[in-house]
Amino acid sequence: MTGKDTMPVKSGEGLNEGVLEAFIRQHIEGIPEGRLEIEQFWAGHSNLTYQLKIDDWEAVLRRPPLGPVAPKAHDMKREHRILSEISPLFSQAPKPLLFSEDESIVGSPFFLMERKHGIVLDTSFPEGIEATEELCSKLSHLMVDRLVELHSIDYKKTGLTEISSPAGFMERQVHGWIGRYERAKTDEIKEAEALKKWLSTNLPKSQPPVIIHYDYKLNNAMFSEDLTAMVGLFDWEMSTVGDPLADLGAAMSYWMQEDDPALLKNGLGKPSLTIQKGFLTRRAFIESYAKKSGRDVSDIGFYLTFAYFKLAVICQQIYYRYKKGQTNDARFSHFDQFVKSLIVHAASISTKH
Repeated sequence: MTGKDTMPVKSGEGLNEGVLEAFIRQHIEGIPEGRLEIEQFWAGHSNLTYQLKIDDWEAVLRRPPLGPVAPKAHDMKREHRILSEISPLFSQAPKPLLFSEDESIVGSPFFLMERKHGIVLDTSFPEGIEATEELCSKLSHLMVDRLVELHSIDYKKTGLTEISSPAGFMERQVHGWIGRYERAKTDEIKEAEALKKWLSTNLPKSQPPVIIHYDYKLNNAMFSEDLTAMVGLFDWEMSTVGDPLADLGAAMSYWMQEDDPALLKNGLGKPSLTIQKGFLTRRAFIESYAKKSGRDVSDIGFYLTFAYFKLAVICQQIYYRYKKGQTNDARFSHFDQFVKSLIVHAASISTKH
């Protein structure tokens, strides 16, 4: 594997290796001899994700973050169910191995899934890879193509109909995320009130529903060693059946470009690779999606505005946990500034539509 995507487990986030190994051996057949080795994936600000290895057997464990979490967030049982339904139809989704609600094992509900191997791209290319414009363009189109492919799956042939309600999806989303913002608010941001009102009164007519990932971004994807194919797509906890343009808008809120405001590009640390020359602009990505999917994207301005607001709320929830002392992760100490920047940016987009 090019580059290492795991690290030693962080202090305070360890698992009881003996208890976990006994549980694995009890519930999964064919586990080889050897001792359980645990490392932690370095990416992500939300759920805790670990690599498990016993000799040549390996898996990934996902559990919620430590401390109190927002209601309905970090639902491991639901994410396990989603992967169970989608992985047979979409090869990039990891196959789930088992789910457990027994909190005596790792301190919370959790699930195990297959360990995929490849390259996860975030803020830089691994050493030895030449970042040509051609490569950046190819990666952009892989991202478009897989999103179009996901949206082409007939959700009615899956069990997702039992855990989703496509009717009224965007209305629930807008009012739900406004409610989450109010519950996690720590500072007054003057642009927020007008933005919330604009979102509530400008809801577009929804497109026919599809399976949406809803956290579709470059560092949630894994590519083959030669970067010619997407071999993995992770973090399915927000996936549901809903408006495809909500998924496209969310994807574009993460898709940075060079002329974005500085705080937007650098708010979470180094900017995404997508600012590099050769990657599609948001406009070009959206146009490519429209051409390949056949969908009307004329209302994308609303969905992008909402996506930036939704991202602001997610960051606000994380900052709220930091401010209340529920996490002491120093990465979150400046999230209030990033929240403000996202809301100001969303408000500026809304005035153009």
